[in-house]
Amino acid sequence: MVTASSLFDGHDASINIMRRIFQSMGCEVIHLGHNRSVDEVATAAVEEDVHIVAVSSYQGGHIEYFEYLAESLKQRGASHIQIVGGGGGVIIPSEIERLAKAGVRIFSPEDGQRLGLVGMIQSIVEQADVDLWDVAPANIDAVLAGDRTALARAVTGEEDARLTDDDRARLRAHAAIPVLGITGTGGAGKSSLTDELVRRFRIDQGDKLRIAVIAIDPSRRKGGGALLGDRIRANALGEQVYFRSLATRGAHEVPAYLTNVIEVVKAAGFDLVIIETPGIGQGDAAIVPFVDASLYVMTPEFGAASQLEKIDMLDFADAVAINKFERRGAEDALRDVGRQMARNRGEFGKSPDELPVFGTSAATFNDDGVTALYQFLRDHLAGLGLPVTEGLLPHIEGHRSTHTQHVIPTDRERYLSEISSTVRGYHAATEELAEAAANNQAIERVRAMGSRARRAIRAAEPLAESVQTQLDEWPATVAREAAQTRTSLSGSLVPKVALPRFTEHAELVRYFRRENLPGRFPFTAGVFDYKRTNEDPARMFAGEGDPARTNRRFKMLSAGLEATRLSTAFDSVTLYGRDPAERPDIYGKVGTSGVSVATLDDMKQLYDGFDLIAPTTSVSMTINGPAPTVLAYFLNTVIDQAKEQGVEPAEALRRVRGTVQADILKEDQGQNTCLFSTEFSLRLMADIQEWFIANEVRNFYSVSISGYHIAEAGANPISQLAFTLSNGFTYVEAYLARGMKIDDFAPNLSFFFSSGMDPEYAVLGRVARRIWAVAMRDRYGASERSQKLKFHVQTSGRSLHAQEMAFNDIRTTLQALTALYDNANSLHTNAYDEAITTPTEESVRRAMAIQLIINREWGLSMNENPLQGSFIIDELTDLVEEAVLKEFDKISERGGVLGAMETGYQRGRIQDESMLYEHRKHDGSLPIIGVNTFRNPSGDDAHGPVELARATEDEKRSQLERVEAFRTSHVAEAEPALARLREAAVSGENVFAVLMEAARVCSLGQITEAFFEVGGQYRRNV
Repeated sequence: MVTASSLFDGHDASINIMRRIFQSMGCEVIHLGHNRSVDEVATAAVEEDVHIVAVSSYQGGHIEYFEYLAESLKQRGASHIQIVGGGGGVIIPSEIERLAKAGVRIFSPEDGQRLGLVGMIQSIVEQADVDLWDVAPANIDAVLAGDRTALARAVTGEEDARLTDDDRARLRAHAAIPVLGITGTGGAGKSSLTDELVRRFRIDQGDKLRIAVIAIDPSRRKGGGALLGDRIRANALGEQVYFRSLATRGAHEVPAYLTNVIEVVKAAGFDLVIIETPGIGQGDAAIVPFVDASLYVMTPEFGAASQLEKIDMLDFADAVAINKFERRGAEDALRDVGRQMARNRGEFGKSPDELPVFGTSAATFNDDGVTALYQFLRDHLAGLGLPVTEGLLPHIEGHRSTHTQHVIPTDRERYLSEISSTVRGYHAATEELAEAAANNQAIERVRAMGSRARRAIRAAEPLAESVQTQLDEWPATVAREAAQTRTSLSGSLVPKVALPRFTEHAELVRYFRRENLPGRFPFTAGVFDYKRTNEDPARMFAGEGDPARTNRRFKMLSAGLEATRLSTAFDSVTLYGRDPAERPDIYGKVGTSGVSVATLDDMKQLYDGFDLIAPTTSVSMTINGPAPTVLAYFLNTVIDQAKEQGVEPAEALRRVRGTVQADILKEDQGQNTCLFSTEFSLRLMADIQEWFIANEVRNFYSVSISGYHIAEAGANPISQLAFTLSNGFTYVEAYLARGMKIDDFAPNLSFFFSSGMDPEYAVLGRVARRIWAVAMRDRYGASERSQKLKFHVQTSGRSLHAQEMAFNDIRTTLQALTALYDNANSLHTNAYDEAITTPTEESVRRAMAIQLIINREWGLSMNENPLQGSFIIDELTDLVEEAVLKEFDKISERGGVLGAMETGYQRGRIQDESMLYEHRKHDGSLPIIGVNTFRNPSGDDAHGPVELARATEDEKRSQLERVEAFRTSHVAEAEPALARLREAAVSGENVFAVLMEAARVCSLGQITEAFFEVGGQYRRNV
């Protein structure tokens, strides 16, 4: 079966849970991951000859997507494939009925409650359990003619031993077609390297070769299921490339029927067949009898050089790739492997460059080591009958990667452990200072007892100057804060900031260093002395339809407020850097669940009527993969608006306030709107920050380091906080490595957290502020401004449920209260109906009212540090902080954040925690009122019909026309601008500086395509 999330949809937590359950029931699952078009899903379904396609769709456009998928499969002669899907409450009952008529079975939240997770999967498997050979056996004539559908069924016939001897006789190829076997250790990057070799064959040979890739993965010995996880890594597929996944089905390394499958594929007329095996051990070389040439892939971490003598494939491989050549010890590994190959071949005296041993980095876009390997294999396979031309790629001298760069220098990989040690050391010092303060106070008390006592005591220990100063100033501090009060209706004087009543100096020292007043280091209680009195922290999220419609919503939300805080939700087409288009799986998502913005003109219309350089205006944009382009549109809008006001561009950039999310690390870990290679994306982020420094952009955050989407993907609050802070420190290290100074960029970093129902959410901000402040001061030597961690909070979208939707406002109120008590710098409260739709005006007013009531009516809001002094808050703060530091140590052991991402550590943790939540929700051990307990006796539809907010046909149509008109009017300017952009990316210039110009004449989709050419495409992970 094939599992995936729909096009422009990164919400893959649910489908990951489902595919794991499918595997446990014995299914072989080809998991495609997130953001998959109908063509990609249908092509995979046909080539893999599956029984079932299961797709999750949470971003709207599901009607168009699923109906188009059903039609596409029908056109390919695969209407027998069952289509199942889900989207939580987003797909409403009437739409479920419509899709059922198209042959698509949608599971609703009610189905989940009724059947349970396992029950749902079981019902799908039982219904799809048919013999495909009985549906239609392979047409041998069609296989010989190169028909993909017939070829797929013939491969299935060999898997199931259904082809006859006569069939096999007809399929035996008459031409000599070379077969390349690619094998190696698990985790060596075989899939990525295979894909990069295929990409080079396509580019170098002008897409004239027909290539078949057979990727083998192991079956689970218990249950027989398998995760066929290589196709998800393949970005180079196309019309000329056929890809088929196989499971070993009980065999050790390769399936018993592999020879027959190879003959079938050869018969379909391919020029080259590539076989990729699962990870193998030292003594395995099972692929060799099946292939004409073999490539062994390994990494530099093989242990002592003597271990090489045990690797069987070094005797048989025609070439060896030491992949992940950017790692420490790679040069030594290249030398040692070369020596071992020379000994094995009896070719003593040859240097590594004279042997077919290559240092490669498949994760690096356009890696010259991979190209050198490709050119060797191309020439070697040409001698075996591969019909190749001279090639378009320039010849590479040497056998190793020469352009690999480290985002984090190798000697800084343990930065998170250093931070853990710094924070723990700070707390240890606190206890030492507290003890010294206690002793000194005792000495003073004894001195006060008289002359005889004074002669018996020792001298007081000197305290750190800052601590002694705070002790000396404490009486004045108490007096000052006592004067800052608000009066309740009962006449009570409620302090704005409540202070402890400690008299013991040891307790005061602990208070100063662990808590302190708001606005004082370590900022546990908040980064400012007092909250703003003229501005609520509300920042409301909006976006739907075309820019004009969202502009109207912004004006409705900001009406009557002293400050304008706009937060922009973009549609999923924009989030994935594409232009709106007619194709059904794209068209259905235009202006749905966000606003469509694809040009500078769109951006100008979106914020029309708002003074973007006013001190009371702040704009936040939730965009990540294409964030540089969207930010360039916004800043050009600011500059053009400022010119109309007679303000110089430089001054406008100094004034503009706001945030762009642009957090590419959390996209890889949780939300999945990555577009380009991680290396290129991080470079663009650093280019933006350097441009900000050069242009004195001081009041706009260049990144909002986000835990919210990590939580929405399934992480618990501790993992959310640990991963988010570790990502933040990774940006710090990366920017320092680029030569930026800490106080030049740290104030441009902000954070974004979720507020949920778990107890740890009560202290998320407290822990984050304290860890950040201590690390920035004591580890990085940063100024006070850089020590202040500022964060936005959004109430949990995951806690919104389609059942008993009115209850969602209760959850949101509690979450908002938690965030405001924790002194969040801004807050968005979700609307109750967001479980199924973009919020309506009525539901948004209610969500806004939650904040206003807490801020303006709720009596305890007169006080600004209500959490300080609570025993449970103190306990939770220490527990969560230590849990985060332990997580830092775990990530550090894996090479830091980037090293952990390479092994899928963060994604795996998030998926495990998501699965725990779903299981406990479904079995009832995690009570959710109105969902799995206290159910409405009148049924889940008792609330009646709900107004759905969708982009209208007129809005979609007009948006397509607007973008087309923009591209037409700038057709002469766009290509030179894109060429200049590509040149800047290749030459190492600051890309964002050039992007600011290109954004004036190029659409979002045009710029995205240009970046793909020079920065590479993001490679998905399971």
